[in-house]
Amino acid sequence: MRLLIAGTLNGQLSTATKIAMSKGAKVTHTDTIDQALETLRAGRGADLVMVDVKLDIENLIARLAEEHICVPVVACGIENDARAAVSAIRAGAKEYIPLPPDADLIAAVLAAVSDDGHALIYKDERMGRVVKLADQVAGSDASILITGESGTGKEVMARYIHAHSSRKDKPFISVNCAAIPENLLESELFGHEKGAFTGAVARRIGKFEEADGGTLLLDEISEMDVRLQAKLLRAIQEREIDRVGGKTPVKVNIRIVATSNRDLAAEARNGNFREDLFYRLNVVNLQLPPLRERPADILALSQHFIAHFARANGVAERPFSAEAESFLTRHHWSGNVRELENTMHRAVLLATDDEIGIDAIRLPDGSRLDASPQQEVAQRAAEVADATARSFVGKTVAEVEQNLILDTLDHCLGNRTHAANILGISIRTLRNKLKEYSEQGVHVPQPGELRAHAG
Repeated sequence: MRLLIAGTLNGQLSTATKIAMSKGAKVTHTDTIDQALETLRAGRGADLVMVDVKLDIENLIARLAEEHICVPVVACGIENDARAAVSAIRAGAKEYIPLPPDADLIAAVLAAVSDDGHALIYKDERMGRVVKLADQVAGSDASILITGESGTGKEVMARYIHAHSSRKDKPFISVNCAAIPENLLESELFGHEKGAFTGAVARRIGKFEEADGGTLLLDEISEMDVRLQAKLLRAIQEREIDRVGGKTPVKVNIRIVATSNRDLAAEARNGNFREDLFYRLNVVNLQLPPLRERPADILALSQHFIAHFARANGVAERPFSAEAESFLTRHHWSGNVRELENTMHRAVLLATDDEIGIDAIRLPDGSRLDASPQQEVAQRAAEVADATARSFVGKTVAEVEQNLILDTLDHCLGNRTHAANILGISIRTLRNKLKEYSEQGVHVPQPGELRAHAG
């Protein structure tokens, strides 16, 4: 991972830097916040910014927001500086690391950012065939399109391809095309010159230039505006980009990997996606099967997640009971690996016996998953349908729609992409609806968050 440290490099902060480097982080240092911002604008990106609490962290976070630079900030300072720590957290810092530094704490923070969920875990033959094809094409510079349902591990596969390519020592840069508003995505991808638009206070290097020499992942590319698709096509064909407000084309050397949970061929036929861009991206298609169609991976992934979350939460790692193993392999896993991961996290926290049994494997609302899923699901569906029908009485269509959207978002633990897929709407439509609700004073859960339900 790439770590940017802002502050005077002496004493304890210097020790923290050495610990981070020993854990595999690539560290860049600046003395001031202005220098840190300049580093980020210049395309020497970071996955995490660690800032001396003596600096104006509130100012840094505000300026990052103004320039739409998305990077988590962690504060660090002397152990007894409680007031500064509280101020840093209130300003928007994700964490506070006391100095002198604790090696395990720094390792935990770095691990949380780098996320060892990026490991490609598989045992199923069907997934093995996909990995074999990925191995065949990883060494080339061909564009690759990775498709599959939400939660199947498309970004993990993209990182695997990069790690097995000749570009593995160069940057891997990911852009979520569904998460960035249309009016900002062009600048995010291609960068901009100072004064190109309101808020462009300085030149900023975009993700294409930041990924130069490496791999650029365009996640959920089906959500990209058609106008921007034309500019992307030119960038791929000509291997050069134009910054917003720029006058001179900039040459880039990158490998494009794109992902989509939609059928891009069908989207192209229906006029929702440029056909010429589809063919440029789809040199090789890696289609990830849903988890329910690769049963041998379910236990392998479950055991991986149990080990990971046991370490992260400081609890003993427990084996599964035979009954739990049988249930895990028979469950439908509509949310795929992401749903399995969340379920295993809860299981680690809820397990009380020497084994992880059925009682610990629960739904997000805390209700138990039964060992006889078909009967339980049918019963639960009938109950939900009856309760839902009754709840419609006396409500407007808009109110019913709002409840449906927010309940679906709850079911998906705040994951916008997954919720949009279930609802059958685009992520852009969902985002507009959620913005409308927020402006009306309705609490909209963030990713990983549940609404506080009344009653």
